[in-house]
Amino acid sequence: MTTKPPAHPTDGSALLDEVEAFHRRFNVFPLEAAYVAVTLWNAHAHLLDSFDATPRIAFLSPEPGSGKSRALEIIETLVPKPLVAANASASVLFRAVSTLETRPTILFDEVDTVFGPKAGDNEPLRGFLNAGHRRGVGMWRCVGDGANQQVQEFPSYCAVAMAGLGSLPDTILTRSVIIRMRRRARNEYVEPYRQRIHEKEGNALRDRLSIWAESVRHLVDGVFPALPPEVTDRPADVWEPLLAVADAAGGAWPERARTACVELVNAAKVGDKGSIGIRLLTDLRDAVFNGIDRLPTVAVLDRLHSLDEAPWADMSGKPLDARGLARMLREYMTVDNTPVAARNIKTGGSVMKGYYAADLHDAWARYCPPPPESPLLPLPPLPRRSEA
Repeated sequence: MTTKPPAHPTDGSALLDEVEAFHRRFNVFPLEAAYVAVTLWNAHAHLLDSFDATPRIAFLSPEPGSGKSRALEIIETLVPKPLVAANASASVLFRAVSTLETRPTILFDEVDTVFGPKAGDNEPLRGFLNAGHRRGVGMWRCVGDGANQQVQEFPSYCAVAMAGLGSLPDTILTRSVIIRMRRRARNEYVEPYRQRIHEKEGNALRDRLSIWAESVRHLVDGVFPALPPEVTDRPADVWEPLLAVADAAGGAWPERARTACVELVNAAKVGDKGSIGIRLLTDLRDAVFNGIDRLPTVAVLDRLHSLDEAPWADMSGKPLDARGLARMLREYMTVDNTPVAARNIKTGGSVMKGYYAADLHDAWARYCPPPPESPLLPLPPLPRRSEA
């Protein structure tokens, strides 16, 4: 196989092109935007201390055999001081990230074993992964023997790439670039990855990324790149370092990065109604009240339970009841800053407890995604059959 001459280390655009091409040889990502994001993430790991935060990158899929582990293998060859942490304990990671000189890039395969339903007691590890995305945030632990204990802070700021089945907690997802992997189709081909051969090629690119990163550090230190106007809040925090890297590289990368940013941020929002509370508010707005100004609690629950793709008919083995509904809704406030609560509703000569849409309007406006722009139109009437 012929290879083109290497780009000069300071030619960032050409170097990122080569890193992207290296990924394309071995990885099939679901979107073109994913190649852009992964390439920029590799480069940002060499500039970690130029940023206030480091986004996690998460390769997730519903089934095994979707290329997640291979993606981590390729990343391993391209980032500084990779540490494969599939079986590492929290205490090991605390100490591995303790000094800047030896701080690793953590590659966490099978991360569903940490966050999944069979994860068990992994709270220290979860806390580490949550805290370590922001510079200056550490984990405090007691160290020593017996009564001779001292409180010690362990730095946790480091780059983390993850791969796993299913999903992740919201606290991790909102800090991550999410790549939804899928099994390769029969017409999608990749080059077989041979570690003995290809690891050296990736490491050569890694070394050039390191040299280039030092040459452009002054271009990204303390810089806040322009973001697409629709990308704000937590997604903006996630993408700022990647866009700064793209701007430093130049060429087509600034435009490609912003296009990828919008595409992946929007993809992460599809079907995402946030926390269970925000999902409840959204379903109440779009499927329960939907223009009705008040409903008895029994009618609210009946409509929630009938939503096929919602969790309300099976909440930990039983349907959501009036007490559970009240408990969830009182966390939110009316426009008068009082908790949302059931009130009396007169119906058919009797009085029942229920909810008023007016009490929910403020919570809907503050927490819910925008409502669907255009509801489905009714089907046109069937044409009359001509009489014989």
